[in-house]
Amino acid sequence: MRIDKIIPEKTAVLVIDMQNDFVGPGAPIYIDMGHQMAPALKEFLDRCRQEKIQIIYTKDVIRADRKDMAKAGEFCEAIKEGRALVDGTSGAEIYEAVAPRQGDIVIKKNRYSAFCGTTLDSILRTLGVNTVVITGVCTECCCFSTARDAGQNCYDVVFLSDLTGNNGYEDIGYGEIDAASLHRAMLIMIGHTTAHVMDSEEFFGKVEKEDL
Repeated sequence: MRIDKIIPEKTAVLVIDMQNDFVGPGAPIYIDMGHQMAPALKEFLDRCRQEKIQIIYTKDVIRADRKDMAKAGEFCEAIKEGRALVDGTSGAEIYEAVAPRQGDIVIKKNRYSAFCGTTLDSILRTLGVNTVVITGVCTECCCFSTARDAGQNCYDVVFLSDLTGNNGYEDIGYGEIDAASLHRAMLIMIGHTTAHVMDSEEFFGKVEKEDL
């Protein structure tokens, strides 16, 4: 996929799960790459607002009684034990450094993909959006799942290499992988199968300016 032009009124930036329980100091599911990129993401979002690009945040949340947890607890002890992403708690809120502003949209989800069981698709179609831009955490999980579903729903997809992040993984029989190596591997795969991978400066170089 190659995207040569970004038309602001037909583009939406998705900020995936930049919540306190993921990127805040001492978070139960702490993602250091997400925490470290927060200042740059804030600058990017402010610039998008100036360009009149719609910003849509997702919050990954589980009911306090965990009756909608499904399989999430099998892969994350903090969710299973009710220590993270509990709807209505401060940990589930968007990290203050990148908090939503007036005019931004916030949707809740409880699956990896922001399209699964949410109103995201109907919001995008109502807005006339044909291009979605993926930022946030985690590269290999919710960001990738959302990007893949966006493409399957016939949206053009931009995946920002410098404004997505993840953790590494310990060895479970196939070797361990550090965060940077996993991020790089995912960007290679996503660029071949799912989206136009670029950094934020390249993105703004493609934004179509209004005629004066």
